[in-house]
Amino acid sequence: MKPVKRAVVAVLLVVLVSVAAQAAPRWSAARANAWYARQAWPVGCDFIPSTAINQLEMWQAETFDPAAIDRELGLAEGLGMNTVRVYLHNIPWEQDAAGFRKRIGEYLAIADRHHIKTIFVLFDSCWTDNPKPGKQPEPKPGVHNSGWVRAPGTERMFDSRTWGGLEQYTKGVLAAFGKDERVLAWDLFNEPSNSGYMDSCLPLLIKSFEWAKAANPSQPLTAGWWHDHPASNRVMFDNSDVVTFHWYGDAAGLEAKILELAKMGRPMICTEYMARTRGSVFETSLPVFERHRVGAINWGLVKGKTNTIFAWDTPMPEVDEPPVWHHDIFRPDGTPYSQKEVDFIRAVTARHRARPAAAAAAGGR
Repeated sequence: MKPVKRAVVAVLLVVLVSVAAQAAPRWSAARANAWYARQAWPVGCDFIPSTAINQLEMWQAETFDPAAIDRELGLAEGLGMNTVRVYLHNIPWEQDAAGFRKRIGEYLAIADRHHIKTIFVLFDSCWTDNPKPGKQPEPKPGVHNSGWVRAPGTERMFDSRTWGGLEQYTKGVLAAFGKDERVLAWDLFNEPSNSGYMDSCLPLLIKSFEWAKAANPSQPLTAGWWHDHPASNRVMFDNSDVVTFHWYGDAAGLEAKILELAKMGRPMICTEYMARTRGSVFETSLPVFERHRVGAINWGLVKGKTNTIFAWDTPMPEVDEPPVWHHDIFRPDGTPYSQKEVDFIRAVTARHRARPAAAAAAGGR
């Protein structure tokens, strides 16, 4: 790119970021902290049933599996988890908004029976590009997330003429569930600059906040830090009501990141962690989250079609299980990957089941 063009692009990005911040003011830090004080310490996992390879297979009418959702959220409840993070997708909404809304409601009823609140994710820049509705591919043996799909994908991200459906999806979902106490928060865009998008993600990222704030939900909005991309991080931090982030490193690095982000003076939730092959494990990470009362949402619950027991960059097509699981906690029959690990999680969560912090501090119920 020529220097002049590069300068013009930089100016336009600054303008876009500034407009986003002005057009959609976020919650004050005081409001965000008061909201967080009313919540139980959020502990849980990123959840997709083991019978689904991706968001479409989870939510399309033909493959929506409430029995698996009920069974597996029961496992999460048994660990003492009270929160899950779940990915939605624009395609089911655009195809049949009423049907999708009904299935989301059915899912929320199941989660609520297990005393679990949900953080919903609307858009995502990771893995397979330009998703299509209908029958989804079978998993590739030993390959991590071989069928996970982006939302909306490159073609639509770069074509704003198609954003009418994305706007209707965002506003429609939040209009339906934006005052629902079973929803903890809205994570608008997962790792927006991933897959090489970098600055290209900014227009849709900014619009996602604009559309969501127009719906005026009672729950906080967020989009989380995952790497040091200044432009997208500025948009996310300037517009998020609560601070969210991902951390797949060791406990020392986790604590350093928490102390860095704490300077913003807002509640924090780590919406992805726990990759055993990278030194991110429950036994060392959960005590850090507990000490700082930062929400802790690990990736994965039950081994399934996503194949996330295998590491991101280490396919093993010749084996059913790697020697060390990358993510996930249980096998489909409910037996744990590590009983010692499960016992540890239960011991930590047991200390926090009684009352949210504000009620405990006030001596209330």
